[in-house]
Amino acid sequence: MNPLYRASLALLTDLYQLTMACAYWKTGTHVKEAVFHMTFRHNPFKGGYAIACGLSSLIEFLKDFRFGEDDLHYLATLSGNDGRPLLEPRFLEYLATLRLECDIDAIPEGTVVFPHEPLVRVRGPIIACQLLETPLLNMINFQTLIATKASRICGAARDEPVLEFGLRRAHGIDGAVTASRAAYVGGCAATSNVLAGKLHGIPVRGTHAHSWVMSFEDELESFEKYAEAMPNNCVFLVDTYDTLEGVRKAVIAGKKLRDRGFRMAGIRLDSGDLAYLSIEARKILDEGGFEDAVIVATNDLSEEIIATLKEQGAKIAVWGVGTRLATAYDQPALGGVYKLGAIRAPGEPWRYTLKLSEQNEKISNPGMLQVRRFENDKEVLMDMIYDEIQPPDEKPAIVDPADASRTKQLSGATRHRDLLRPIFRAGECVYETPSATEARACAIAELARFHGGVKRFLNPHQYPVGLEKSLHEMRTRLIRAARK
Repeated sequence: MNPLYRASLALLTDLYQLTMACAYWKTGTHVKEAVFHMTFRHNPFKGGYAIACGLSSLIEFLKDFRFGEDDLHYLATLSGNDGRPLLEPRFLEYLATLRLECDIDAIPEGTVVFPHEPLVRVRGPIIACQLLETPLLNMINFQTLIATKASRICGAARDEPVLEFGLRRAHGIDGAVTASRAAYVGGCAATSNVLAGKLHGIPVRGTHAHSWVMSFEDELESFEKYAEAMPNNCVFLVDTYDTLEGVRKAVIAGKKLRDRGFRMAGIRLDSGDLAYLSIEARKILDEGGFEDAVIVATNDLSEEIIATLKEQGAKIAVWGVGTRLATAYDQPALGGVYKLGAIRAPGEPWRYTLKLSEQNEKISNPGMLQVRRFENDKEVLMDMIYDEIQPPDEKPAIVDPADASRTKQLSGATRHRDLLRPIFRAGECVYETPSATEARACAIAELARFHGGVKRFLNPHQYPVGLEKSLHEMRTRLIRAARK
């Protein structure tokens, strides 16, 4: 993040966060301690899971959080509806010295997560917690969405390499760079985005475009000239004119390349009936002595299209996915939210809070929440959302927040781990951020421990996630009290 932007990004927020911060300060309530949670309500893409991502960006943002002098000068120019300054000078002076001395816990990148589970928990002075809402949601929402999309696409490819090619269609510079990293965390093998490769250590891949072929009068000459110039990067794009004839010319160019001591890596198909063309292309390549040459496919691929091509026996070994990955095609947002769970004045006990709604799914969960994942040697079993202020007993039982009649209980001896880990303590980072490669390995290993039904595209299995029994009972009491 820092190589792309100036050091201070404190103004990456919605105005109402600053007006609330000013109101907290003016009323003296800014010293109250609060607990907020970032959650999402539905699995994206009508799937059965999500992949947590974006924490690395958030950590960078938090480490350098401050209101710079030019930020404060800008804020001083804002006016209210009466034409007077919106934020008074003494509050701006306060912002100049403000530091985010919060405790922040989060689920590591690459972890499989589910609706209602807190991905991030923020505890500290309410004014600081409030100022984190917008940037936190911005970073976690988008990157979790893209990592999940990538995971689904890689699942459809059945462990064959997926290359992220979305830079030219992504939503701006930051949208492209963060999408490339999130796609890699979600399972992609490489990216075409060279800047993302530099910044995040992601492998980069690419060959040539149709314009290279069209710049020559003869297609075969274009392949041969490219092979002369880039002998160690030869994947020929064969569909500029007649696809199968292009494959035959690639074989001719590949033989000349081999005579020079190099290897034709493969061909790329970017249009047409990819199942049929890949099958016929495979025959031509094998007959020409290029059994080890791979067939790469592009052309607006998605997880559904890849799954269909697999069913048709396509001979594609590498999948290049661009638009439908980098733009999270068919679901533009995760819909994550940031809600207050508990608050207290200095020296007083915690007061639990929740947001009420006519829609049950929008009623927030009170407390200082943690997620406990139960598992055995073979697979994960269930997730329990519990309150750290009132920890669960030895016989864990969960209640489905959407349907209280659905409960599940496990033996207290079942192995478990808590997912939220300490990231910041009193504003100081205590967490060693894993590399994108390490987060990717985590995502692949984690997902392998879940039942296949959770990963199904159509009508996926609902993995059991629920509120710990006493937390559910406390939440129910608060709802009833609020509705009186």
